[in-house]
Amino acid sequence: MRGAEEADSLLAHATKDGQSITVDWVHPQELIDGVALKEPKNVCKASGDVLCEIFRADWALDSGTVDQVFQSTLLPGSITAWHAHRLTTDRLFVSSGLIQIVLYDDRSDSATRGLLNVFRYGTARPGLVVIPPGIWHGVQNISDMPALLLNLVDKAYQYDDPDHWRLPPDTDRIPYSFKRR
Repeated sequence: MRGAEEADSLLAHATKDGQSITVDWVHPQELIDGVALKEPKNVCKASGDVLCEIFRADWALDSGTVDQVFQSTLLPGSITAWHAHRLTTDRLFVSSGLIQIVLYDDRSDSATRGLLNVFRYGTARPGLVVIPPGIWHGVQNISDMPALLLNLVDKAYQYDDPDHWRLPPDTDRIPYSFKRR
């Protein structure tokens, strides 16, 4: 019994990890209403190259079109938060580095209002997150190398009237704090 008491003593001031993945390798968190995920598999080619699909309409993650695709390079520790769109659906795809994507639902008419989602995607586990209009979102490169983020939006950026709404990264309106490196 001494071993169990010793273990209890060692663990007395520790915090136990919560579940991060299910037995089927699915994120166990409830998704914000309208958010969709896809974790495409890397395909190792005979040449040693790696292919990864980024987006397919037949995945049926949302009903929008792709009107513009752009890429952002995030340096280690870089944070871009918080932003939302009134009309635009973001489709964030990560396949290089390691990026944490955080979503917060503050839509007054949403069944999931107040829900927070956190996802980590990158080189080892690529992922696509579909973010509907009205969802606050932020991203952080949590790796020690530059990371790439693609966005496949349904409405192209309007230079003269951007559909971008912002809050500071440390706002009290969102119950999440990004950890500075």
